[in-house]
Amino acid sequence: MNKILIRGTNWIGDAIMTLPAVASIRATYPQAHIALLAKHWVADIYRLFSDLDDVIIYEDKFDTPTGVFRLAKKLKKENFDAAILLQNAIEAAIIALAAGIPLRAGYDSDARGFLLTHRVRRTQKIKNVHQTEYYLEMVKSLGCVPVAREMHLETKINPIAARKVLKKFVPETEKRLMGIAPGATYGAAKKWFPERFAQLTDRLMEAFPGRTIILGGNGDRKTAQEIDALTDTPLINLAGKTTLTEAAYLISQCRLFISNDSGLMHIAGALNVPTIAIFGSTNPVTTSPLGSQSVVIRKEVSCSPCLKETCPTDFRCMKLISVEDVFRVAQELMRDKRSEKK
Repeated sequence: MNKILIRGTNWIGDAIMTLPAVASIRATYPQAHIALLAKHWVADIYRLFSDLDDVIIYEDKFDTPTGVFRLAKKLKKENFDAAILLQNAIEAAIIALAAGIPLRAGYDSDARGFLLTHRVRRTQKIKNVHQTEYYLEMVKSLGCVPVAREMHLETKINPIAARKVLKKFVPETEKRLMGIAPGATYGAAKKWFPERFAQLTDRLMEAFPGRTIILGGNGDRKTAQEIDALTDTPLINLAGKTTLTEAAYLISQCRLFISNDSGLMHIAGALNVPTIAIFGSTNPVTTSPLGSQSVVIRKEVSCSPCLKETCPTDFRCMKLISVEDVFRVAQELMRDKRSEKK
């Protein structure tokens, strides 16, 4: 095959977890022109951390029934030989078919099996594995060569560019840097409490003096402002103020990163930054951060994981996670990091 289109996933964390599958496709077809279709808010993930030839933006104007076919018309001009659909939606298969792409492959999800020429059965077993394995298993079933699920995205980070971004946003760059990501796209049930993030930050800055940055998107500004107002130590609030690439560069410079289950959590884990992931409503079996220095903090309660946007009961999964629980793990990670420097 000379030209392959990959339909990427729509969320930052999912995009990170598809990177091994993208690497598998590239390893299988090293000479092919491989392009990936993605929403603009995840495009930088693929540009920064993969070996694609092109990233095609799925623009907002295509988010209508007529827009879908306008996009398909645009893609048809590219004469792709095959489309590999990492996204599970039927829309991805409709676009590939309407674009005249002769080989269309992916999971038989969302009642789209009849639109695909190469269907991969999505069993209950495959739904219950880590999402990285989920995507790898799909491309493996299509004949792609196996690759390790471990990601070493730190090798993709340009250290000079990272230092420039750090200097742009963080004064006193020689100080130890800690990052927190208190937001989460999919509802309040994934979010630990702002007051606890604030208390934790104060304790960590007292124990390990340095600077703390808050990262997140525009939707996280309110939470970030609340934490900033509650802390006794000065924070650098960057929520909604960086590009995704800048956020990734900043995370790469952190000695410690503390996050809810979010896209930035996945970036930190994949960059092998010491990462604490706070889980409540979601399932770490399927979406925990990868990386040898990632630690999940979660309390076993009967109703978790519920995968709901908001808690319908008493939010015990998050209430039971104390500041002390997280501080204790953070201490160990910071001490391990400090001992590495000796």
